[in-house]
Order: sequence, then structure tokens, then C-alpha cells
Amino acid sequence: MAKNKRIKTGMAPGAIIYTGDKAITDTMIHHLQFTNDSIKDSVVKNKKEIKINKNSDSDLIDWIDLRGMQNIEVISSISSLFKIHPLLQESIVDVFQRPSFEEYENGIFIIVKALSFDKNTISVSKEHIAIFLKHNVLLTFQETPSDLFESVRKRMSNTMSRVRQRGADYLLFALLDTLIDNYHITLDRFEETIEEIEDRITEEQLSSDKAVIHQLKKELVVLRKSIAPLREVISKFSKSESEVIKNTTQIFIRNLYENTVQITDSIDSYRDMLTSLQDLFIAEVSFKMNKVMQLLTLISVIFIPLTFLAGIYGMNFEYIPELQYRYGYFVLLGVMLTIFTILLILFRKKKWL
Repeated sequence: MAKNKRIKTGMAPGAIIYTGDKAITDTMIHHLQFTNDSIKDSVVKNKKEIKINKNSDSDLIDWIDLRGMQNIEVISSISSLFKIHPLLQESIVDVFQRPSFEEYENGIFIIVKALSFDKNTISVSKEHIAIFLKHNVLLTFQETPSDLFESVRKRMSNTMSRVRQRGADYLLFALLDTLIDNYHITLDRFEETIEEIEDRITEEQLSSDKAVIHQLKKELVVLRKSIAPLREVISKFSKSESEVIKNTTQIFIRNLYENTVQITDSIDSYRDMLTSLQDLFIAEVSFKMNKVMQLLTLISVIFIPLTFLAGIYGMNFEYIPELQYRYGYFVLLGVMLTIFTILLILFRKKKWL
């Protein structure tokens, strides 16, 4: 990723260069037009096939969704069709742009990230998304061919859907709401992984868990960098006085802001959980080591007096009175066994064993 990021070094501002690392794919253009009573969804090949309703009094809403950012010519041509500034076009295909909100005379421009978490690989995947809203027109740019907004399209098939009843600004809200709902799913999977590791650590301390905890902390940084700026984006969106945003939509956007606050708070709590998890792992390993050391110490304490007695009678002196005693060997073994038993009982009472 860093290699692709350096591609733009030395380039003039406004240079439209895709900075992602995914394989080259064709850019798909989906054009959806809808009103309260009708909806038409089609796939077009280029900007010439896009027929935009230019009647400002009409209720017809146009949603142009581009999937795949690798084809710079297509991105540039359609962006120019809607008079998107070259600097914004640069941001559209620059996957390293942080989430942001920009307001212009002819519309608003938003950059957000779609996230997913793979529990098997313990990794977070990001997808760059750019959105441009103007009167009765919404443009969305998705980094990959996969449709992140499929659930919104299904809702729009219902005539009574709110998205059908309201304007392009509410459609923008619906798309952002879908992404934020997906954040909740991503964070839930992240939390499940933390809880699974915590349960495993209390039972058995595997060296691999230490690496997993470290990896989770790295992935949490990725989550935070993608989600934390979103709070500012939604805040600006909710306070925007742009003409393309209706007053009736503001209340929904404010609710969206509350969700972003909840998500950012969750990330902070996960950071504390991972720190506690790391401390728990170290504590459990130390406790286990202490138990081993305690056992070895008790064994040493038991055998010290026995070794002492064995050492005395193992010395090469000719005159040791007990050696002449017929049952001296058995007496010594009895004394050793007695000492062993007494120490064992003592340690049991102290709950050291």
C-alpha cells in the first residue's frame, strides 16, 4: 500500500491517480432513477448513456453508482459531467484519503470507509467510498465491484419505502446509515474475538494468543483511523445549511451522529479491553510459573532433610555407631518416611499442595 501511495509524489495537484493495490477491473456504472411511483435500474457503459433529468421542479431522483475505481477515464468523464472539481476527483480515487466532509455551492462531497473484520485472519479490510450530492442527483464511487448498498436497493423496490418517498439527501442518509450499521457488525465480530481469547487465556496460555492480541491491537488502530474521523464528518453533515439538504432530513442525520458517538466509544473500550487482556495473559503466565516454582520448592524442601540424613550415613567414616545396629537401615528409612509424611501433611494444611 505504501508503494502505491508514493506514486503521487511530485505530481501536480488534481492529478487523478488510483492509489489502491487491487487488480485492474472494469468500472461498472449503475444508474437508478426513481420517484414515489416508479423506479428504473439500469447498467450503462459510459456517460453518453446517462440521461439526467434537468427539470429542477421534477420529483425524479438520479442515483449514479460507480463500482471500481481503477478506470480513471470513466471516473474522470462522469465526474466532469456533474462538474466535480479536479481536486475532488483526485480525492475520489485516492484510497488514502481520510473520511471528510466538504460543502460546495453545487453540492456536498463526502469520503467514508467501509470496513469488515475477518475472524480467521484477524484482519480488518477497508474499502474507499466517495459520495457527491447535488439537487436530485447522487453519485457514489465504490472502490470494488461489490455492491455495499444492496440492502438499500432492496428497500427501494418497495413503493412505500421512505427512500422512495423522500429526496436524494435522504438517500444519502440511508447509504451512510447502512455503512454505520455495518460498523456495528464489524465491531461485534471484533468483540467476539476478544472474548474468545479471554476465555481461552483463563484456561490455557498459548504462545500464539500473545501474537493474536498484538495483531488485534494493530487492527484496532486501523479501525480507529477509519471510524474516528467519521464522527466529525457526520457532525458537519448534521449542521450543514446546504440547499441540497432538506430540514426534514436533519433529524435523521442527527440520529446518525449519535450512532457514530456510540461506535467511537466502543473503540475506546476495546482498546482498554485489549490492554487488560494483555495484562491478563502476562498474569496467567506468571501465576502458572509461580505454581511450578512453588511445587519445585516444596519438593526441594521435602528432600533436603532426607538428603541430609543420607549424606551423613554416606560418609566414609569407619566408626559410626548406628552402622553396627542390626536394624539401623530400616530405622533410617522409617525416619525418612516419617519426615516425608509430616512435611506432606503440613503442606496440605497450608494448602501449598
